[in-house]
Amino acid sequence: MTTSASVPTGSESAIKADGTVTDRLVEANARYADAFTDPGMDARPVLHVAVVACMDARLDLHAALGLELGDCHTIRNAGGVVTDDVIRSLTISQRKLGTRSVVLIHHTGCGLESLTEDFRNELEAEVGQRPAWAVESFRDVDQDVRQSMQRVRTSPFVPHTDDVRGFVFDVKTGLLREVDPVA
Repeated sequence: MTTSASVPTGSESAIKADGTVTDRLVEANARYADAFTDPGMDARPVLHVAVVACMDARLDLHAALGLELGDCHTIRNAGGVVTDDVIRSLTISQRKLGTRSVVLIHHTGCGLESLTEDFRNELEAEVGQRPAWAVESFRDVDQDVRQSMQRVRTSPFVPHTDDVRGFVFDVKTGLLREVDPVA
């Protein structure tokens, strides 16, 4: 398997010489599209599950969970935190696209563990406007998973909350560890 981490040294200069990273992605898409065949899938996930996870580039969710294209909805953000926008996506996923299960995945070594809400103050000082959103930083990844599970379970908009489970992905071993929702 080739990952960006395994791209030979010097690729950064090749990108700069040949265009931007976005140019590289668009070129890769053209190669992908040449061989693309419409799989004839519906937008409804085959496994009726939505996975909420951190945006961290080290998490290859489909590989880690044994998923194929079309199996799930994947919702990603910084920390994998259940925010209002995640509730929005889960609500649409369940009410309009048939999902019934929610899997929450945080991970070890998350960047949100080193931030604080002071980040918003720093942004306000720099750009002259305070962000309307919260950073949602945390110190205890298990407790943050519990909080996220609770946010899903108590949302009046998400109707199917009997199968909401939370996990911590270990970035060193690739293993998931389930978090007890009441510990």
